[in-house]
Amino acid sequence: MAERRRDRQDRQDRRGERENVPETYGRPVGDPGSPQGGLRAPGASGSPLRDDDVRPVRDDEARGWDALVATARRTVTDGLVVGTSGNVSVRVGDTVLVTPSGVPYDRLTPHDVTGVDLDGRQVLGRLVPTSELPMHLAVYRTTDARAVVHTHAVHATAVSTLVTELPPVHYMTAALGGPVRVAPYATYGTDELADNMLRALEGRSACLLQNHGTVAYGAHLDQAFDRTAQLEWMSHLWLTASAVPSLTPSLLTPAQLEESATHLNAYGQHP
Repeated sequence: MAERRRDRQDRQDRRGERENVPETYGRPVGDPGSPQGGLRAPGASGSPLRDDDVRPVRDDEARGWDALVATARRTVTDGLVVGTSGNVSVRVGDTVLVTPSGVPYDRLTPHDVTGVDLDGRQVLGRLVPTSELPMHLAVYRTTDARAVVHTHAVHATAVSTLVTELPPVHYMTAALGGPVRVAPYATYGTDELADNMLRALEGRSACLLQNHGTVAYGAHLDQAFDRTAQLEWMSHLWLTASAVPSLTPSLLTPAQLEESATHLNAYGQHP
């Protein structure tokens, strides 16, 4: 009888120990099955983070994170990504908040803030940043971007396998700076891909990545998202028109695009 009581108490003690272990997405931190693979996110040198490597989240960063998560979820809702195939970032001061690697967007909470400095050193959070971090940082270092959206949108990705530039089938081409170029293929997450992307982005606010997807940036998350959605829509339009047998889509001339750009600059509400 006493042995049964001791066994029952041992089971309760073990259960209490498990319940007191911090969890990440339903798994204890350090569990090899967790999104981090049981490891803390690496710093710039690739070594594990120390407790003094991260700092508290500022109010403006918390607001930026909330907006980032909402935008990331929109990419899924609007069919621009499947699962965790894309990534989103926003710059707040000199901190780049970015979606973490391999974590479904509907699971992200205010406690999951993930941020790096412009050198890529992690300064916020413990989740590993997206594998496409080099691409995001390259945009922030070379443009005035405050937000970047990367997707695997199906029509835009299909176009990236067919041509080296999306033909100007609609005046919204002007809103992206001109005909959208296709960056040559390189393995995801590499500096080579980031370099290819930067060349394709010269004079543009969006580009296609060959056999991969899209990148668009803007002055804020809404603008970066809208440019992404417009690029996907124009890609769908061109594919649809090109599929009509014996007919070729008409294209806009450089002069027509320039005129459209002038009109677009005056479009909308201006305080």
